[in-house]
Amino acid sequence: MKPHHETVLNYHQRTKHSLDRYAKGPEAIDWDDQPDPFRRFSGCDSITLPKPGRDLDVLFIDLDNPQNIPVQPLTIDSVGLLLELAFGLSAWKQYGPNRWSLRCNPSSGNLHPTEAYLISTGSDFITSGVYHYVSHDHRLEQRCQFSDKITETDLLIGLSSIHWREAWKYGERAYRYCQHDIGHALGALRYAAATLGWSIALLADIADADIAALLGLDRHHDFIKHEQESPDVLCRILTTAHPLHLTDQKLSTRSSAANWFGKADSLRAYHLYSWPVIDDVSEATRKPNTLEPHKSVTRLMPLTSTCQHRASALIRQRRSAQQFDGKMSPLPIADFYRLLSAVLADTAAFDLWHWPAKVHLFIFVHRVADLTPGLYALVRDNAALKPLQAATSDLFAWQQQSETLPFYHLYSGDMKQLAKTLSCHQPIASDSAFSLAMVAEFRTTVESAPWRYRHLFWECGLIGQVLYLEAEAAGIRGTGIGCYFDDSVHEILGIKDDTFQSLYHFTIGKAQGDNRLQTFPAYTHLP
Repeated sequence: MKPHHETVLNYHQRTKHSLDRYAKGPEAIDWDDQPDPFRRFSGCDSITLPKPGRDLDVLFIDLDNPQNIPVQPLTIDSVGLLLELAFGLSAWKQYGPNRWSLRCNPSSGNLHPTEAYLISTGSDFITSGVYHYVSHDHRLEQRCQFSDKITETDLLIGLSSIHWREAWKYGERAYRYCQHDIGHALGALRYAAATLGWSIALLADIADADIAALLGLDRHHDFIKHEQESPDVLCRILTTAHPLHLTDQKLSTRSSAANWFGKADSLRAYHLYSWPVIDDVSEATRKPNTLEPHKSVTRLMPLTSTCQHRASALIRQRRSAQQFDGKMSPLPIADFYRLLSAVLADTAAFDLWHWPAKVHLFIFVHRVADLTPGLYALVRDNAALKPLQAATSDLFAWQQQSETLPFYHLYSGDMKQLAKTLSCHQPIASDSAFSLAMVAEFRTTVESAPWRYRHLFWECGLIGQVLYLEAEAAGIRGTGIGCYFDDSVHEILGIKDDTFQSLYHFTIGKAQGDNRLQTFPAYTHLP
């Protein structure tokens, strides 16, 4: 049997796009057979959450200082708002007879493989147990009730992935995109909690098997074949400075004393294609119990924002731009530097992240005021500067551009056509103010622990979620790009091996709307 890290490295190499071929995917897509984006369980009691759409008087700029935000009481209303702002619907779009929803947490292809669960113990407002969140209906389905007496109070969010939802469209590369989406979901949850004056603690030590048992994902007879959920992560919701909560050991055994209800409905998709390599890499990246670091650092504030929008309104208005104005006025450099500073690993947006930054940005600057077009780098951990310099092209200047940011000029020139080509010939990478490649410290990370392959993509998704919201705050818009030519990116950067690898692209600019589309409010379909 191959070592797990070799399975992961082989999967990553196998699923690269290149200029002469794309990673293996379905030969044809039947859009009428798309998997249902909303999972539901039959046979469960249902709890309708308070009406969505409530705003809080917390401005986006207030999120820079979370310690100053009023702490909301822990009630069914506030938990409902948390779930809505993190995972709920943000709007409906319609083109002709076709209608689809958008959510506060973005997803590759709007396919939404991520499922969210609420786990409550000892709370006054809800019976202790595990609940599945249905974003379409803004309600909770009770999957289990804990049967033993629990004295400790705890509130957690569990996230899982239905890999099939992404594989239906993207084939073998879909596992990457599911991991991106978990990172985005973590970011969405962190921002939603911050608006309530709460914080998030990522329970990084717990094994995937224990997460599966707690959420009921190991109850295989409750799920249709090929539509099972893979456990990803647990997060503790912290509403006070000194919360009373279960120990991780007690938490991991909670499901052994529980009454379970319901079975997952069919996602109504015909499973025409099979992608066993996804099962292989999922098994190879399964996480055991570990002792993860708990870093304690001084949190830095990003450079000043001028956004006066309510944070909840801005979260709901986040969209993925489909096209940009290629003739936009240059982005003010103050806005550009604010965007870069917000994704540094020492800012509050990353307070849930346990590990040193492993992902760095190589930025194709097209239209930024007072900045020469060309290629730049943002090094998110100073310890990576010399390794990055050694691993990339000798032609790069590595001239620091800011006294306050680890931001370096590498090469001057018009990069628009190159950025477009590298991102699978997509104009959104060239018509923007700038686009970027997220480059990770790769081989040593995967060899040290294969499950950290997932963490690298989560870190990319977390960065992407910050960029999405910071772009909205600046009056512009962002888009994640999962389709790019992996080794062509490496060739341009001068990277000759897998010490570093590009794992995600992103682009930000002035969005152009599509007048053919109609937009409708998120929850007008509810009574």
